[in-house]
Amino acid sequence: MRPLRRIIGWLVTLAVMSFAGLAVFALSRGRPQDLPWAPLDLSQPAGLFTGRKIAALGDDIAACGAQLNRAGVRHTVLPAVRDGQCGYANAVRLSPGGARQVALAPTAVGLSCPVAAGLSLWEWDVVQPAARRYFGQRVASLDHYGSYSCRRIYGRNTGDLSEHASANALDVAGFRLEDGTRITVLGDWKDTGDKGKFLRAVRTGACNVFATVLSPDYNAAHRDHLHLDQADRGTAGWRACR
Repeated sequence: MRPLRRIIGWLVTLAVMSFAGLAVFALSRGRPQDLPWAPLDLSQPAGLFTGRKIAALGDDIAACGAQLNRAGVRHTVLPAVRDGQCGYANAVRLSPGGARQVALAPTAVGLSCPVAAGLSLWEWDVVQPAARRYFGQRVASLDHYGSYSCRRIYGRNTGDLSEHASANALDVAGFRLEDGTRITVLGDWKDTGDKGKFLRAVRTGACNVFATVLSPDYNAAHRDHLHLDQADRGTAGWRACR
């Protein structure tokens, strides 16, 4: 028993030291958002645990809606939908104006509130900075293939339900710049110039605010879109970025 107690003691000490080191590191940089216990604040740049905190909002539409309101994200709460095993009770529709500048096309799409929160932070932290860096202008709109779809993963007849089955995902097809230039995942992913670099930058940056990010680098099923979802796998849960 003594060796076991000694091992447990060392593990507890190591965990305490790790958390203390993380706290010192984050606070010394003036980035409390890097701490797992710090409250979520969408007005701050994404931290090490921001994506997990957003996903953890889950079905708490009140808490998630309050986060959107504080960040100036205009939205409308949608009625709950029940469709067999599918459906949602936490969906919103993003409205024009407010802190967000990127329009969605089509506009009338319902998203789980955590996806809407991640989409907003992605726009501010990743998409617009990348657009200015590579094109010297901002993104005006985002083209997508939709969110809610009552189906299983990859549309199979068996297996787990897709995050789309609860509106907890969005498939992004491309972007339109202010001057009308289009950048599409299908047409520009393999581009070696600025369009391809932009798409990879926004894919990689999305991994900081979404639980799952799948691109054409993952498989052929994603050759024409970026799949973004907020699957809640817990604070220490795994995150997919491919």
